[in-house]
Amino acid sequence: MGELPTTCVIGAGISGLTAGKNLGDYGVPYECFESSDRIGGNWAFKNPNGRSSAYASLHIDTSKDLLSFKDFPMPESYPDFPHHSEIKSYLELYADAFALKERIHFENGVEHARRLPGGGWEVDTQDGETRRFDALVVANGHHWDARLPDFPGTFTGETIHSHHYISPTDPLDLRDKRVLVVGIGNSAADIVSELSQKAWGNRVTISTRSGAWIIPKYVFGRPVDKVVSTTPWLPLALQRRAARILPRLISGHPTDFGLPQPNHHFLEAHPTASSELLLRLGSGDACAKPNVERLDGRTVHFVDGTSGEFDAIVYATGYNISFPFFDEDLISAPGNRIDLYKRMLHPDHDDVVFVGFAQAVPTLFPFVECQSRLAARYLAGTYRPPAPEEMRRVIAADDARNTGHFKDSPRHTQQMDYHVYEYEMRKKELPAGRERAQRLGPVPLAGRAGEPVGV
Repeated sequence: MGELPTTCVIGAGISGLTAGKNLGDYGVPYECFESSDRIGGNWAFKNPNGRSSAYASLHIDTSKDLLSFKDFPMPESYPDFPHHSEIKSYLELYADAFALKERIHFENGVEHARRLPGGGWEVDTQDGETRRFDALVVANGHHWDARLPDFPGTFTGETIHSHHYISPTDPLDLRDKRVLVVGIGNSAADIVSELSQKAWGNRVTISTRSGAWIIPKYVFGRPVDKVVSTTPWLPLALQRRAARILPRLISGHPTDFGLPQPNHHFLEAHPTASSELLLRLGSGDACAKPNVERLDGRTVHFVDGTSGEFDAIVYATGYNISFPFFDEDLISAPGNRIDLYKRMLHPDHDDVVFVGFAQAVPTLFPFVECQSRLAARYLAGTYRPPAPEEMRRVIAADDARNTGHFKDSPRHTQQMDYHVYEYEMRKKELPAGRERAQRLGPVPLAGRAGEPVGV
């Protein structure tokens, strides 16, 4: 097969760490570049590179058994839903177990990546050097570039995105205030639940456009993701129809608590896992409003014709998928859309692999691990994707299945079911890719360098 491609891994969060571990397993030479002084990305609380969206009270919304990497389980001593500090410690254990830090260039992120005319990449890093690689693994995450809504008008109170929220007193003093939280994801539910505790003296309102199904973290004394999950060998549409009654039986209908009717059925998108939000709404500690229509000073007008006065707005409105190191006309994700085969491979650029760019329901870590195995096999030459035209056909079909039932919105472009994805990768895609590689040979990647070529 010859020399394996020298590879640049961008980022040392969960995607970069898992990609590095699997590349090492397959003998693919790689270097990882991380802008921070530590690993963990989103899970490195108060990460100095600004990429962490963790707040002080954050607990994961996926149970530890389902969150664990398959080849490195979480410690038995961990609770069902670990705190962010425990997730960070777990990633430290993972990195130490597989000696991953030895190949990470800390405080030396990738600032620009140029694709060379004959294939391969020139990469400019923070230290002023330019390095050449045969391939890139893009693992810079998608929970750091905060997305804000474009509501008409101007709000004259204080505003913050949930990405920067730490606690009720950091960075804003949110005590004895009228607070509006915009959004209905897990962060919005946590922040509403925290700020509406009577001890803070706030009046809290949650506003949402699309709604969501709210499920508790425990059902029948067990973590909900151990009780409610999809089965990959049954038609997904059938399972979704059968499961529509479950949230009403488990926690009631969102409209009973003043929330809008969700714009999708249960299991068609990531549900909001919160054992407290509906309690806060039902107890009168918080109230719900529909989407914002316009802003006028401290007055917020809602689409139902009502309005309210607020001192602060917390926007828990999601994130943009951003690649600041690519020229926009080369690779970008306008509207959070990027067409990738199996959410990984670009039909037009065979020497770049993306890891971790999906909203996998109900778990992310094993999903990233699954993708990293394919990335390693691809770069090692034991897996080959189909021809570009077939890749595009499959991309369109997968998008129709995963997100075709949604209204066009940046929020839902990356939704997918982990159980179905992992099953199909393991049972279908990896064997098919191995057969293609054996029959046609690996995808040829140019370059063969890796040393600095200048400052």
